[in-house]
Amino acid sequence: MTKPIIIAVDAMGGDNAPQKVLDGIELHFNKTENIFYNIFGDKESINSILKHKKINTNNFEIIHTDKKIMGEDSALTAAKRGKDTSMWLAIESVKNKTSDIVLSAGNTGALFVIAKLNLEMINNIDKPALSGLWPNKKGINVVLDLGANIECNEKNLKDFSIMGAALHKSLFPNEITKLALLNIGSEELKGNAIIKNTFQDLQKNINKLFEFQGYIEGNHIMDGNVNVIVTDGFTGNVALKTAEGTANFITSEIKKALTGNFLGKFSSFLNIKNINKFKNKLDPRSYNGAILLGLNSPVVKSHGGTDYVGFANALSVCEKIVKNKLIDKIKDNIN
Repeated sequence: MTKPIIIAVDAMGGDNAPQKVLDGIELHFNKTENIFYNIFGDKESINSILKHKKINTNNFEIIHTDKKIMGEDSALTAAKRGKDTSMWLAIESVKNKTSDIVLSAGNTGALFVIAKLNLEMINNIDKPALSGLWPNKKGINVVLDLGANIECNEKNLKDFSIMGAALHKSLFPNEITKLALLNIGSEELKGNAIIKNTFQDLQKNINKLFEFQGYIEGNHIMDGNVNVIVTDGFTGNVALKTAEGTANFITSEIKKALTGNFLGKFSSFLNIKNINKFKNKLDPRSYNGAILLGLNSPVVKSHGGTDYVGFANALSVCEKIVKNKLIDKIKDNIN
């Protein structure tokens, strides 16, 4: 039997923790195999929930701590007094090689600062990048950086390209990875000096991880013609928030139109199958799990407000990252 994948889980982070976290572990456990969970948090609270769960006791261990990072803590505060918290201990277990990957739905800033304090950077990478998963017409995009680095140079963007492509290959090993740089136009002369120089470098230096597709504009992100999109953290975060706001606006307006009167309700009944397909396509739970790339060990952030289904999907992201050797892919190509 092959060695199980060991996921370190911060059970005390995010809304409705640890209930949501343990519900998510149960859902994930019952649709996979050869997984072990190191669960960090208050043992009494966790045990009171786990005794009602269908999870084999051979597949998890509870590491007790009654301390946790609070949502309102600043990253600096969390780093100063967080050494015995569930988040810190979960990350430390990856550092000590007793876990393969760490997942938390807790304080985002704290998670990334504590991760960078404990885990070394991969050689030849200067900055970590925050990567997320977005839906497109044909599947899923990997998009980075989503806010870890406000300013980036050409080397950073080239590193992000390799890391993002490696992530895509790990999550979707049977797909061809097609990468583009987010820009204000598709012509080679568009954009600032940094993005134009990065374009030239990526065009000249072929990388086996991906096919370089040039530039992509914001209105084509969802087309599905590329599946890895690279930008700096400022632009990426603005694009992320814009996409989230647009998706929420569209779904809420459609809901109003379909439930506001009898004709709308009757129409929604006749089209229930298509409506559900549309709803599932934009369901953020299906794309839960932001990945901090560039560190020697993988760190995954679940959205704090997601439910147990979203948390289970983030656990699936963790499983694929380890199984398909994300860190090795980055190291093999970064030089």
